Amino acid sequence: MQVLAFVTQKGGSGKSTIASSMAIAASEAGERVFVIDMDPQASLANWFKIRGSKEKDIAVEAVSPAKLTPALKALEKAGVSLVIIDTPGTESAAAEAAMKAATLCIIPARPNAFDLWASETTRKTLRTMKREFAFLLNQCPPAQQSARVEEGAKALEAMGGLLTPMIASRVDYQEASRRGLGVTELNSSGSAADEMRKLWKSIRRRMAKGAKAEKSEKAPVKKAA
Repeated sequence: MQVLAFVTQKGGSGKSTIASSMAIAASEAGERVFVIDMDPQASLANWFKIRGSKEKDIAVEAVSPAKLTPALKALEKAGVSLVIIDTPGTESAAAEAAMKAATLCIIPARPNAFDLWASETTRKTLRTMKREFAFLLNQCPPAQQSARVEEGAKALEAMGGLLTPMIASRVDYQEASRRGLGVTELNSSGSAADEMRKLWKSIRRRMAKGAKAEKSEKAPVKKAA
C-alpha cells in the first residue's frame, strides 16, 4: 500500500483541492483509494459529504495522529492500495504523524516568495526525518512560462524533485471542489483534468522509484566466496 501525504507549513497552498481531485484521478486509474483528513478545517470531509451518492468509489475519514498507524494497518489489511492524507498548513502533531507514515510527501507551493520560504522549512523537516518528498508548483498563472513561475520552478528544483506538470490556476479546480467532484469528473476533457491525470502518472513514477530504492537498500549484502 502506498501512502501519499500533502504537507506544507503554509496555509492556502491548495493541498485539499489537489488531494480531492488526485483521489478521483487515482481511483479512475484503478487504485483502491482511501482519504484521511487530518486537517481541523475538515475540507475533505466536507467535500465528501457534498459528494453524496458517488461516495462509494472512495472513502474519507478524519483520523487523529494517535490513531494513524493502526488505521493504516487496517486499511492495508482491507486491500486499500492508496491512502491520501491531507494535513494542516502548520507545524502540528498531525503533520508530523503524516510525514512519518507517508511513502511520499508532496509539498505544494504557489509561485511566490512566502510559499517558497515555507517550502524550504517543510523540506528541512522532511530531510531531518529522512522521508521521501517532492515539490508541486500549484495555482500558477495560466501563462505557465511567466518569469515568476520559472523562478519558482528553479527554486524548487534546487531544493529537491519537482513533480510535473505545474498546476495552473483554473476555475475547474474550485468548481469541482464546490460540487464534491474531482476535475476529471467535472470536465473530463478539460485542461485541469489533463493536468491531474499527468500529475498522477508523475506521482506514481516517483513512488515506484522510491520503492525500488528502498528495496535495494534493504537487500542483504552477499559475502564474497
